[in-house]
Formats: sequence, C-alpha cells, structure tokens
Amino acid sequence: MHKKAWVISINMGYGHQRTAYALRDLAVGKKIINANDYKGIPKGDKNVWEGSRRFYEFVSRFKKAPFIGKIIFSLFDATQRITEFYPKRDLSQSNFTQKRTYPLFKRGWGRHLINKLSAKNGRPFVSTFYTPAFMAEYFNYPGDIYCVVCDADISRGWAPLKPGQSRIKYFAPTKRVVDRLVLYGIKKENIFLTGYPLPMEIIGKRLEKVKEDLKHRILNLDPWAVYQKKYGGMLKEKLGEFPSKADHPLTIMFAVGGAGAQKEMGVNVLKQLRDNISNGEVKVILVAGTKKKIKEYFKEEIEKLKISPSQERVEIIFEETFEKYFDSFNSALRKTDILWTKPSELSFYSALGLPIIIAPTIGSQEEFNRAWLLSSGFGAEEENTDFIKDWLFDWLKEGRLAEMALEGFIEGEQMGVLRIKDIIGK
Repeated sequence: MHKKAWVISINMGYGHQRTAYALRDLAVGKKIINANDYKGIPKGDKNVWEGSRRFYEFVSRFKKAPFIGKIIFSLFDATQRITEFYPKRDLSQSNFTQKRTYPLFKRGWGRHLINKLSAKNGRPFVSTFYTPAFMAEYFNYPGDIYCVVCDADISRGWAPLKPGQSRIKYFAPTKRVVDRLVLYGIKKENIFLTGYPLPMEIIGKRLEKVKEDLKHRILNLDPWAVYQKKYGGMLKEKLGEFPSKADHPLTIMFAVGGAGAQKEMGVNVLKQLRDNISNGEVKVILVAGTKKKIKEYFKEEIEKLKISPSQERVEIIFEETFEKYFDSFNSALRKTDILWTKPSELSFYSALGLPIIIAPTIGSQEEFNRAWLLSSGFGAEEENTDFIKDWLFDWLKEGRLAEMALEGFIEGEQMGVLRIKDIIGK
C-alpha cells in the first residue's frame, strides 16, 4: 500500500489542479487541498492569492487588446521568463519571484496552512505549484516536501530562495527540467525524473486501455492506411491486432484555457467544419471546463450555426467543479483522436497517443512546451484555421497525425503517477 500524503494545489487555472487530480489516490481521503481556498484559510492569506489570480486572468484576456494588451502581457511574462539554456551556467541567483514571495512569508502568508498540516503526523507534502512547497520549507514542515513540475521547461521561479540549502524534492516531467533544476542550484539527489502524472483511469495498469483506444484512433487518423501500410509490423508489435473499423467518428477536442482566452478559435473550428459535422464525418468536443460563461458562449454560437449540440455532432464539456470536469474530460479523451490546445500541461497528454494541434501560446512556459512538442514529433502547429478543411484533411491523407500519435505513445511517459507513488513510498 502506498504511503498517503497531503496533495496540495491551487485552483487558479487548470494546470496545477489537473496535475494534482491525477494523484488523488495518493491523497489523504482522496481530497486535494487548495492552498488558496481551503476551509479556515485566513482572510489575509486568501486576499493575497485572489489578487494574484485576478491579475493573471485579466492579463491573459487583455493580451488580445490592440497594442497596449501585448505590452502589458510582455511585461508580466518577463517575470516568469525562461532564460536560454545554453551556454550552461550558474542560474541560482534569485529573481523577481523569490523577491516578491519570501517577504510575504515573513509577514505570515502560508503559516496557517503549514501549521494545520504539520499537526497531522508529518505526512509527505506533495505540491503541484512551487509556492506551497516554499511555504512548507519556510515554516519548517516536519515531513518530506515534494514539488511536481507541470511544464517541459521551467523558469527560476520554481526553485526556492536558497536552492543549494533546500530540502524540497522535485518530480520532473522531462530531462530538460532535471537539467534546469541543477542549473538553478537544486541538489541532484533531490531531483527525480518521473514523467508527468497522467490519469491512470484511462491508461490501465499495463497500458491495456490506452493501447485499445490508440488502435481505434489510428484507424481514424489514417483513413487511407498510408501509415498502416508502411509501419504495419511495428503497429502490430506495439498495439496488437487492430479492429476492422473505429468505434467512433473522427473526433477533435478543442480545449480552452482557464482564462478562456481562445474560445473564439473553437467556434471558428466549428464554422469551418460545419458540413463535415452535419454529415457525421467529424465530431467536435468543445471544452468549457468550469466556466459557465464559456459554456453559454459555445451554446449560443452552435445555435447560430444551426448545429445540434447533441453527443453525435458537437459536445460541450462543462462541469461545476474541477473534479467532475476532470472526470468528464478524461472520459471524453478515450474517444478523442486529435487534441487541439495551447501548449499547456496538456502537452504531456501526447503520451496517450494523442496528436496535438498547437494553438497560439500564452506565456513564456508555453513557448517551451511548444518547442518540446515540435522537437519530439508529438504535435504540429495549427495552420490558418480559415482553411482547416484543406490542411487538416491533407494531414489525414498523409498519415501524418497517425505518425504523431504513435510517436507520442512510444516516446512519451505514461506511468508518472506510479513512479511518483513509488518514490514517496520509499
């Protein structure tokens, strides 16, 4: 039996919450604790978190404003900028993040949370955001402290004020993150290359679920069997015997980020593929997450296009809570063939055999996730969405998307959750 831990996240956007939800079986009572919104949080602590959340969402949406929006966003993004990796050099000097954050600790920000959890047997403390891990170390949490990284490369902000003296242990999704943490001054023995924690409920204990889903997906992504004829032996070796036909139509999932900054793009996908959707050739899933306004926006636009929002044509994923949303999202992924999203933490879902169509980035870290997807061969940048019928169906005819799907499955890491559990258990 795996050792139970406090699993900590923040409910600001989806990335850190999605990462924590995959680790819920590790959590005490299978409950994720949100450092910015837990029962009994002092008003002063909550106000600091809320100010940060409102500012980030405002800046993300305001980026679209002509001229001034890009200037404001670039100034904000500079605070979390990831510096060039080469030449390798000492990058341990603190930056804006530490200089802004640690004075707040001195004034007591986070003490209540750490004291509350410290009285509970000193269990492992596992955070999917760096600030709660810094809090735990600053306020002398008695148990082991772990931080789960959610991006393919990271800024100096992920390392604490004095990295060489830190006892925080890191779970890294990529080799680049391992190397970054070393440059930031984290001791090598405190870094573990685990891969990103993907939802085990759609993977299976021995990859049986993800393999079965990928076989149906390959049939949809390679309708002319170009890729299958060329690599049939490898496909059979990796996945086993294929069914005679796919169990669902070609399905594209368009995932909007937590701030809802790209919802119009999802509607444009519907507009351009309207005929293909109407004749049952294509299904589109629009992900509104927990944002009711985005759900209503999608519904209104679907009605304008006179496309029935039924499960057979267009589906909207919306739930009131993060937990229900992630359950619905994960379930829908099993019948999804293409994941269209900005390169957030969802970039790692390429390991499920999902080719990623990369939407425009928002923020420095997403630029590096994008570069990782492209260099790994797991994704491709979107072309002009006004001509999606041309380039998307060209990619299907060429077997290009099927190739990305198998590449992601073979080269990606699916067992991050089990690796993390094993390390904590030891």
